[in-house]
Amino acid sequence: MPRSIIKKIKKFREFSRLDKRYVKRNYLKHLRKARSIMVDSGIPNRYLDFMLWCYDLEFFTIDFAAETFEYRKSKLADRVIYPMVNEGLLYKHFDKLTPSGSESDYLFRDETKFNYRVRYALTQKGRLHVQRFYRLCEGLIES
Repeated sequence: MPRSIIKKIKKFREFSRLDKRYVKRNYLKHLRKARSIMVDSGIPNRYLDFMLWCYDLEFFTIDFAAETFEYRKSKLADRVIYPMVNEGLLYKHFDKLTPSGSESDYLFRDETKFNYRVRYALTQKGRLHVQRFYRLCEGLIES
């Protein structure tokens, strides 16, 4: 194994940081601490994981979430989505009975009111929790 060239003065230190040119940013350095702060503030890990997953989506269906989040549809709905809706972290972006804007939408759409799936989205409250988590991970804020 090749030996690194280290100044003799550094040999007895507890740690030595790499040069900035090798590691630009270490986003997940404070991941464990950030998770524990979020859990202490009342956001369970499963909610946090789901909010991180859907942060970049405008809206989603339970079917799509279950497929890509790799979770059973019924379990995801009962254990994650519905409780998050009740807590105000998710909302129904398009409900079953939401009317569309024009007549052509009624004439040419594939989904009827009998097979339409509700579209959910992350609320502003949920987005603020995710942004706070990212700032905690980067070490920009303490708690």
